[in-house]
Amino acid sequence: MARRTAGGTPALTALERAGVTHRTHPYTAPGVGAYGTEAADALDLDPRRVFKTLVAEVDGAPVLAMVPVAGTLDLKSLAAARGGKKAVMADPAAAERLTGYVTGGISPLGTKRRLPVVVEASAMELWTEFCRAGRRGLQLELAPADLVAAAGATTAAIGAS
Repeated sequence: MARRTAGGTPALTALERAGVTHRTHPYTAPGVGAYGTEAADALDLDPRRVFKTLVAEVDGAPVLAMVPVAGTLDLKSLAAARGGKKAVMADPAAAERLTGYVTGGISPLGTKRRLPVVVEASAMELWTEFCRAGRRGLQLELAPADLVAAAGATTAAIGAS
């Protein structure tokens, strides 16, 4: 059963409304960059289980890409997964405007504007995965299939080590 936490976010509200089982994991976020890695370190998690949500553009259209914090996003693979020719990273200010979240707290759920989401296919091999719950210092844990369903996402090999 979903738990409500103090300081709920649009991401948590979306999961609660959908009845998706999840857990939240707060931690102290120094906020000095490498937000995903700091979450993995603070929560003592394998960085292959913690996913960062990146905002990119494929042929000019915004898209959210989720890859493990232990790796990087392969832009060519993302473009191919979306049926496009070229992908580029979005400007951080544009990412914040599109999602309604601050950089380092961007969740694939509950965004200001519903955006297509592509999740690295390796996530489906995990029992649970972690991603941002909509603010820095708060991770969301849920089954990958539940995340894909709740976000209306697709999966593809978009990560690089």
